[in-house]
Amino acid sequence: MATAPDPDLLRLVRGTGLTDKTRGLLEEAVPGEFFGYPDGLTAQDRHALTYDRLRRAGLAAPPAAELLDDPPALCALLERAAIADPGLFHVMLLHYTLALGPILLFGSGQEGPGAARASLESMESFGALLMTEVGRSNSHLAPRTLARYDPATGEFVLTTPDDQAVKFPTNTAHPAIPKIAAVYATLEHGGRERGVFVFAVPLRGPGGAVPDGVAIVPAPDTTGLMVDYAAVRLTGLRVPYEAWLRDGATIGDAGRFHDPVGGPAARLTRSMGIGPPVWRAIVSMSAAITRAAAGVLHAHAADRVTLGRLAPLRPLTDYRNVHETVLESLASAYALTVVAAHVKRRRGGAARAAGPATAWAPWSAVDRDLALLKAATTMQAQETVSRCRVSSGAPGFAATDRLNGYRGLAHAYMNAGGDNELILFDTARAMADLDRYEPPVLAGAAPGGDLASPAVWLHLARDCELRLQRRLAGRIEAARAAGRDGFEAWNDNLSLAVRTATACADRTVLEILAAACDPEPGTEPVPAAGTRVLRRLLGLHALGWLERRAGVLLDEGVAAPGLLERVWERRRSVCDALAPDEASLAASLELPPEVAAPTAFVPGG
Repeated sequence: MATAPDPDLLRLVRGTGLTDKTRGLLEEAVPGEFFGYPDGLTAQDRHALTYDRLRRAGLAAPPAAELLDDPPALCALLERAAIADPGLFHVMLLHYTLALGPILLFGSGQEGPGAARASLESMESFGALLMTEVGRSNSHLAPRTLARYDPATGEFVLTTPDDQAVKFPTNTAHPAIPKIAAVYATLEHGGRERGVFVFAVPLRGPGGAVPDGVAIVPAPDTTGLMVDYAAVRLTGLRVPYEAWLRDGATIGDAGRFHDPVGGPAARLTRSMGIGPPVWRAIVSMSAAITRAAAGVLHAHAADRVTLGRLAPLRPLTDYRNVHETVLESLASAYALTVVAAHVKRRRGGAARAAGPATAWAPWSAVDRDLALLKAATTMQAQETVSRCRVSSGAPGFAATDRLNGYRGLAHAYMNAGGDNELILFDTARAMADLDRYEPPVLAGAAPGGDLASPAVWLHLARDCELRLQRRLAGRIEAARAAGRDGFEAWNDNLSLAVRTATACADRTVLEILAAACDPEPGTEPVPAAGTRVLRRLLGLHALGWLERRAGVLLDEGVAAPGLLERVWERRRSVCDALAPDEASLAASLELPPEVAAPTAFVPGG
């Protein structure tokens, strides 16, 4: 008999704000047949099938504009795509948030992008992104691909000046798939750089034909995240004035340039204002693949016996190392699901002055907390998914590619959607300079007792962040006082900067989890908030955080020696308390039946 799911946890996983009709449409958009590929496909055949599935999904799902205005619905669609096929998730995210998103955000009120929008919304063409350039790190800060206005024709001319500025990676390699790209280029007008703008550019027409001025060079096949990667060079590509997603900027009849946003720095931040929908989707994806990985591991370990000589034929989960790994993976899955539920309630798609003025990368200036949560959740997802893969043994590696695919997706998005380390560096800079950052406040002495109690782990997280922030700020101030320039001051403290920003990310996540454990009156808590089982799960996740950060907590004097022994002891008791609910916890993940344990593979079956 199947174990019944916990109704509160089931509501958490399903999310709020979705009607049964919408939920049904999303399931139809990514049906069971999308959860795998036929054997024997060439890489090009596989890519073609991925885009065919994207077309089918887009036509079955609610209209794109509605999805982009409804974070829970878009995230739910992308979550299901991620569980089914990481490659499908990636091209779907590009299509909706990074190709259609800029057209809707920056081209509002313009007639010109209408054809590109219609082609993307009808799934006649697929979206691509041309942002980063192959030869220089952090190239999104100052793309060398130039856009120049030609007053004689009223067109823009897009040019990649040399090999270093070639756009890569892009999903444009398949020779028969029509693509429309959001091209990030530096607008040069009147002898001056005017900032980074987005242009909606058809790169491949019907049948895949490439226009004059575009050269596409396919990249070698890869298995990390299977997409049709290519490099794109633009050589005097002419596009109409209407292809410029100008966001209120204009070039008048007399050639006068005007941008209501301000100067180039403000324009860069504004152009990166597409970030929030991307980050919400990545946080949700991280939660989804962690749920799937935890479910796969549970199914692998349940009812499995071991022939180990310590106790032959005992169930594998009688061994604490295995049982605690399964439960900790489930705990992390629910913790990330709580974080995803939190970010889905945040609305808005453009820069809202929610973060500090950017110094190194624009992400934090768009929305510091969302960017930081993206970094935190992708790191947690890759850690948990990798652990599930290893704990599933050889079958988890060789009998199915599902866990390998999830791991590849998590690893890819530690760089994609804003590099995690750059996000941490910029967060640290804001923390050191108190640039729209307020250090946490410690209320009273450290509470004693239960390490799995929100009051305890929140106090430890805040205390650690506060100490690191003070130390980092002191070092930077001392370096500046000694006459060292900005690079020298920071270059000697990058390791401390990462540790400091990571502490801020940890505290931010833990505050979200603590609010789910003890919701304040009058707030809109996530489903299952305050329930016994969720409190235990989030407490177990917090114990895992204490174990991972023990070195920093001890080094900063936040915790006393013996911390790990206390963590392990408390973990045993929490896992024992959760053990009777384990099957229900796994059932409440509501994974599609196609997501099976790797040992579901039977030779000759």
